[in-house]
Amino acid sequence: MRRVGGVVLAVLLAAGVVAAVVIGTDGFGLIGRTTPVTGVIGSEKRPFFEDERVREIFRDNGYEVTVETAGSRQIATEALDQADYDFAFPSSAPAGRKIEEEREVRQSYEPFYSPMAVASFEPIVRLLEGAGVVSQRDDGSYAFDMAAYLELVEQRARWTDLPGNADGAVYPADREVLVTSTDVRRSNSAAMYLAIASYVANDGRVVTDRAEEDAVFDVLRRIFLDQGFSESSSEGPFQDYLTLGLGRAPLVLAYESQFLQRQVSGDGSITDDMVLLYPSPSVLSQHTLLSFTEPGDAVGDLLSTDPELQRLLAEYGFRVPDRSVFAAALEDRGVEVPPDVVDTVDTPSYEVLERMIVRLEGEYSAAGLAPAPTDDEGDAAARGAARDADRPAADQPPVR
Repeated sequence: MRRVGGVVLAVLLAAGVVAAVVIGTDGFGLIGRTTPVTGVIGSEKRPFFEDERVREIFRDNGYEVTVETAGSRQIATEALDQADYDFAFPSSAPAGRKIEEEREVRQSYEPFYSPMAVASFEPIVRLLEGAGVVSQRDDGSYAFDMAAYLELVEQRARWTDLPGNADGAVYPADREVLVTSTDVRRSNSAAMYLAIASYVANDGRVVTDRAEEDAVFDVLRRIFLDQGFSESSSEGPFQDYLTLGLGRAPLVLAYESQFLQRQVSGDGSITDDMVLLYPSPSVLSQHTLLSFTEPGDAVGDLLSTDPELQRLLAEYGFRVPDRSVFAAALEDRGVEVPPDVVDTVDTPSYEVLERMIVRLEGEYSAAGLAPAPTDDEGDAAARGAARDADRPAADQPPVR
């Protein structure tokens, strides 16, 4: 009887375990468990990470991914000191290299990139064609000649000075011809703008030393400080472009992905008179994920290899390594696939970029122009402390 009772007890215990697995009882907790993963990212990637389709793919693989935003420069210099993250995801390779130098990084991933672009309007394109700044390529795309543009900047040319716009016949604005960018003290897109302008002003060479920094500084000062107040995030000026239009933002520096994502969404915000111009030369903003933990590794690996995540990235306008995936995502939504961007240059090293930005900071301060606050300033450390209290042990794997 004891032997029979032992067998019955064993069968009942086994049945209980199976039932717990099948129905996910709280007593065993084996179903629905995910490992929390937190990263700090550039703001332009927030909509992608907050997309429920993206979140569900991460959950299916055992991870609950939460992101906080900061500028790429802030990520490299400040944000990582405020809280413990599983990964950092700046929008540029120089910031990524700086983090690798300063932190113990497990892996680095480059799952997608985006060329820099200038968002504009048909009437402005026609004026700039007449001024020799814009030209249409054989593939139908528009090139924005950075050398010709910087000549206008150095001449302090106004819109009413351009051929065909006497007395504001086409664009009745008497202000200087300037591309609207973000705040170079905060934002990666502005740093990429600085990289392009410094290359052109340095006679087609990447700036590498202090003498070359001195030679190009005046034009850099003009393209940034003459704008006055600048937003800290690339979403700010691009939203002005979408909603306030030609009167407020005739030329706006943007990521190509911002324009394409709006086209793919079909929300009507991109109208027929809106045009995307490609700086010539340009730089590619290489979004670089640096992982600090195993869960951070998993996020980087999934973004790089999961076919559905790669397709969703393409829907958000990001260029993924497989061009056919990028093209198919756009074509499926009736969006014209942009051509390859081949006229690109390297960025200066992080140290050279940082020196030029710090020098510009001094000019901003002297002019009384305070930096725009970021959404995440002041509370990252508090969020980090709360998050760490709930973090599982580092060696605890996700239950899939």
